[in-house]
Amino acid sequence: MNKIVPIFFLLITASCHTPVEQKGLEITNKEAIDSTVNLFVDGEHYPFLYTRLEDKDGEVLYEHTAKNNRLLGDQKIDGDTWIRVWSMSKIVTICIALDLMEDGLLNLDDPVTKYIPEFSQLQVALTADSNSLIGTNWYAEDSSRSAPCPLIYIPNDSVMTIRHLLDHKAGFYYSTASRISWPNSIHCLDSMMTSQDICSSMNGEDLITKLSTLPLMQNSGTDYFYGLNTTVLGLVAERASGRSLAQLLKERVTDPMQIKGMRYDLPEGETMLPRFCGKDSLLREAKAGELNIFGHNIPDYEPAHELYLGGEGMICTADGYCDFLRMLLNNGELNGYRMLNPETIADLTSPHTQLDNPYGHNGYNLWVSSDSMRLKGQGDQNLWIGGGYEGTHFWIDTSRNFVGTIMTQLYWVYDGAFGYTKDGRIRGEIYKPWTGYAFKN
Repeated sequence: MNKIVPIFFLLITASCHTPVEQKGLEITNKEAIDSTVNLFVDGEHYPFLYTRLEDKDGEVLYEHTAKNNRLLGDQKIDGDTWIRVWSMSKIVTICIALDLMEDGLLNLDDPVTKYIPEFSQLQVALTADSNSLIGTNWYAEDSSRSAPCPLIYIPNDSVMTIRHLLDHKAGFYYSTASRISWPNSIHCLDSMMTSQDICSSMNGEDLITKLSTLPLMQNSGTDYFYGLNTTVLGLVAERASGRSLAQLLKERVTDPMQIKGMRYDLPEGETMLPRFCGKDSLLREAKAGELNIFGHNIPDYEPAHELYLGGEGMICTADGYCDFLRMLLNNGELNGYRMLNPETIADLTSPHTQLDNPYGHNGYNLWVSSDSMRLKGQGDQNLWIGGGYEGTHFWIDTSRNFVGTIMTQLYWVYDGAFGYTKDGRIRGEIYKPWTGYAFKN
């Protein structure tokens, strides 16, 4: 069981630097970082950016808000603003699953069907000539090329394990119906997921029923393919513990570690920020159905809707999310409570997938940077990095003992916008006094 450990941003910009007594690390180039953050909002690439750095004790080393007043008016955005973090949910769910493993309720090599027998008949989609869907960019080489539809289906010939879910090797995928120019967009496959309208599921049991009717992209365990794997992991955690993922989050993360800004439902009296889109080269509010990563709807964050998407469904404040990151930075412990053992943290960040990538490797859905990030002026090596669908971003620096997050809410940065470089540019400016390297694309 978990242990209590000894106590021992027409456009306006606003900067809020809280003076603190420095305990080692000091940010000496705050104005330069401010200017870099402002670039992305002044150029109307992003509706807002809120950047926050905290040391291991929770002291705010730096924070800055850049905000587009045309879009957001008097809306206050700071460390207490609720943000849809999408895939930044994944590492939280993974940590919950690892916590259950430490308590003996799960095992890495357990078959997923041990907990979700409804997945025993899952099939794998192939091209009509029996080739894998993995590894082919169906549109980049020839825009007139048609997708490999109709598909054929074969049984999944391997045992899907919890480890496959952690490593994104299980075969689950995301719908890409509105992203026809994107790699691996396969309309006949996407339409099946869209038809299930995952976010309309009443709860995890309803979601399992829907997912059981959908094919996999590959035989489990054969390759890395980013998709709904972590959401399925959350369903496994629910079945194994007899608790909802929201309950597990509260009981194993937020309550014992005193984290306030991390939930699946919107607190009473709070409102969500609008959803923004930049695909038309002009920032605007997103239209209904545009954020369709797995259908036409997105989570509604209503307390009565008992659907908790472990890979995509959380809302957080920057303050709350930094608290969680500090737990990882502190080797599994926060505010006198140990959630994970140091050995588990080491496994979490060990090389698991994408081992031949020159920019680093993947742990359990946590990117660990190589020295190329330092040489390109985008940060440093050995940073633990992640992000989300609407442009949210985080990293953990274990050598300097601080965490960072960049919060926004934007679907699609249009072609040609330097907005794609947001995270690397901002992080690079933060690290420039330490590494001496200027940003390079």
